[in-house]
Amino acid sequence: MSKPKSYPGGAIEITFDMARCIHARNCFLKLPEVFDPSRRPWVDPDAAPPEEIAAMIRTCPSGALSYRRSDGAAGEVPPKLNRVAVLENGPLALHGTLTISGEARTRATLCRCGQTKTPPYCDYSHAEAGFEATGEPKPNAGDAEIDLGEGVRVTAFENGPMQVEGPLEITSGTGHRIGRSRKAFLCRCGQSKNKPYCDGSHKAAGFVAPEV
Repeated sequence: MSKPKSYPGGAIEITFDMARCIHARNCFLKLPEVFDPSRRPWVDPDAAPPEEIAAMIRTCPSGALSYRRSDGAAGEVPPKLNRVAVLENGPLALHGTLTISGEARTRATLCRCGQTKTPPYCDYSHAEAGFEATGEPKPNAGDAEIDLGEGVRVTAFENGPMQVEGPLEITSGTGHRIGRSRKAFLCRCGQSKNKPYCDGSHKAAGFVAPEV
């Protein structure tokens, strides 16, 4: 697995982790003068004001892009509400105060098709696999009371689901609330009949994936 690469500039340093990129293309579509895959190096941290670059990076759903302000300005602050968005025919997009595989994160996209080669992260394998799953699941009947400002911990169990523990809101891809909980078991094998939740289908499917 490749290591993240940093691109230092006068006011902002940009870091890119290819292993986590899902090719959403937010970077190129919003700031092509800064992020141009046809150019080498493809990142120019001095081609736009640092505030614009930082704002764009905060929209990167996978967290493949991150930044550090070298001009003394504040860095990224996670939202107080931890959220999992269920993306149509795609991954689970997390945003909040996250701990995944023991590492602190603000943004991440986690595989729910069962095909990724970089578990628990999405690597866009769902597209090649033809994975189909709604991004608009039906809302739960009841919600748990959750506190703002606390973090969540994500654990992917060996050959099983992902556990997200902590105050969490699960939404559709368009932002409609599906439910709130303090512990959720989410499908990562792609076979559940109750997506995004695990229903035990990984056992019958013979799903194999490491604990992370």
